[in-house]
Amino acid sequence: MLVIPAIDIRGGKCVRLTQGDYKREKIYLDCPCDMAIVWRKQNAKMLHLVDLDAAKTGKLENFAEIKRIVETLDIPIEVGGGIRSLDSAKAYFDIGVYRVVIGSAAVTNPKLVEELLALYGPKKVVVGIDAENGVPKVHGWLEGAAMSDVELGLKMKALGVERVIYTDISKDGALAGVGYDAIKRFAENAKLRVTASGGVSSYKDLTQLATLAPLVDSVIIGKALYEETFPCQKLWHLCEKEMSIDTNFSTASMRPCASA
Repeated sequence: MLVIPAIDIRGGKCVRLTQGDYKREKIYLDCPCDMAIVWRKQNAKMLHLVDLDAAKTGKLENFAEIKRIVETLDIPIEVGGGIRSLDSAKAYFDIGVYRVVIGSAAVTNPKLVEELLALYGPKKVVVGIDAENGVPKVHGWLEGAAMSDVELGLKMKALGVERVIYTDISKDGALAGVGYDAIKRFAENAKLRVTASGGVSSYKDLTQLATLAPLVDSVIIGKALYEETFPCQKLWHLCEKEMSIDTNFSTASMRPCASA
């Protein structure tokens, strides 16, 4: 089970939302790149970045911050949030992003998914299905789609999509446990490779998700890592005294972005 730390960027800062609510935001670090360095120091093999501003506007609002992370780290980076055109996807690939995540556009413009798959292939293009009670949400989780999550998954599969990042919105950022039932239902019906997301709060959640292998083979974790709900994190930090940035994730100790 590959664990992928998430970095959500809003207004140029590293934040986390609760259940996708932009009014329930917590800022963890002023510089997302510093956060990316922390996760890499803790041996992350991949990072998941989301431009939350772009998810609402459709414009690459935090492109500069994402570019800096890609140029700084030596691991694959996947990016989602507001990618609704070929030009947006190309802009990310041109700076070295490993793969893009298509969310709202998979519902509103499936032709884009088809075109991206033709240009870059299924390893470089994945679809993000963020669902609440089985209904996909789009445009920053502000609107519901006129189809079920499984229907959307099967539609994407027919186009050539091989992987979906599935988020149970009701669990996201709540630290109340992963949306196991929703993920299991989707994976078994869509028969796609699934990266699970939303609600992971403990090692028990990871072991539970592992029972869904091989369909579910990876998991994106956000708030649980930031809030240090995994005891092993404290051991990691003891070995990081040589780091140039603060690794205490309390908001009181966060430092401004270091100069480039």
